[in-house]
Amino acid sequence: MEVLARIFDFAPPKHVTEALADVARSDNVLLHQYTKEYGHPRLVNILSKLYSKLINREINPDTEMLISEGAQQALYNIFNGILDYGDEVIVIEPFFESYEPMIRETGAKPIFIPLTHNGSNNGCVLTTNDFHLDKKELESMFNSKTKAILLNTPNNPLGKVFNMEEMQMIADLCKKWNVLCIADEVYEWLVYKPYQHIRMATLPGMWERTITVGSAGKTFNITGWRTGWAYGPAGLMNNFKVIYQNSIYAHLTPIQEAIAIAFEKEFDLMLNNPKECFFYTLSEELFTKREFLMKAFVKAGLKPIQPQGGYMIMADFQSQDLKIDLSKETESSKDIQLTKWLARKGLMGFPGSAFYGTENKHMAKNLIRFCFIKQDENLCAAARILDELFSNK
Repeated sequence: MEVLARIFDFAPPKHVTEALADVARSDNVLLHQYTKEYGHPRLVNILSKLYSKLINREINPDTEMLISEGAQQALYNIFNGILDYGDEVIVIEPFFESYEPMIRETGAKPIFIPLTHNGSNNGCVLTTNDFHLDKKELESMFNSKTKAILLNTPNNPLGKVFNMEEMQMIADLCKKWNVLCIADEVYEWLVYKPYQHIRMATLPGMWERTITVGSAGKTFNITGWRTGWAYGPAGLMNNFKVIYQNSIYAHLTPIQEAIAIAFEKEFDLMLNNPKECFFYTLSEELFTKREFLMKAFVKAGLKPIQPQGGYMIMADFQSQDLKIDLSKETESSKDIQLTKWLARKGLMGFPGSAFYGTENKHMAKNLIRFCFIKQDENLCAAARILDELFSNK
């Protein structure tokens, strides 16, 4: 059995799946036909209502919102809509692995800057709060070729939630150099107390230069429904809306209708009964799972990095080198060797170097990313495998 792979085995809320079933059985035949190309009216209306409240600015559902085939496609269209050959995009490492090839496909160049830590933390477990951008290094990367900076908060794979000071530093540089911010906020609801998600579009002067990306898959545990969105000022949205219209044309109507119904319910709960709102209850449930897996890693003598957000944990395996026989592995990268070795033991992860550019892949040579949005029985199975592999008994 392979556990801790990135595929969910965690159910969405019942009202979400019931909504899709109801739509499929509906007598309204139009729900099975093409919908409006930039987004099904019911869905863009509730999303614009939700985000208007969250960012304290009215969002026009017709001109400032786009529904896409997953957040990844929204990013793909954004890159192709705003980037030209020779442009530079600042990318913070570690990063979602699709960023680099999508940027390079446009002819633009990704410029990488790593999050770093001092490495000691007084012997305590590292948290993603210990990882920071070097201000002088970041400042040095902005120039006349810089078109955008890509900010993923909470970050995948690390789980870092950028604080106000860090966000303001990025915002100030964007304004100074007239640079766009592409804010990948798909894990916006998955933040663990006491940390809070800050939306870049809410900072002074940043609405005008920010495109924000979200995900229904990450919000409701429905990644297979492949639905995401982007919102921002109409002038920034136009180009990639044209790309979208002439490639996909329109996203799946019944899926959008069902997601709209789900958001309407959760928006009402958010306003009137937040303790029952899935936006908040999911992170509370995942907190317990995070703590369980962190303890399992520590017990096994590993060095996990405690995430502030998301549902991934990066774990450092260097301390267990003597118990890991990689002599039969053929890959040159140690983290890939580790990943394959663990997979054969029943523990599936993702090699850390996939989340770094070429120059900094060495920073992840001992790191593997694991997913903890899992049923408890699978987390317990993972803990048993770790114990069997690394126990000193």
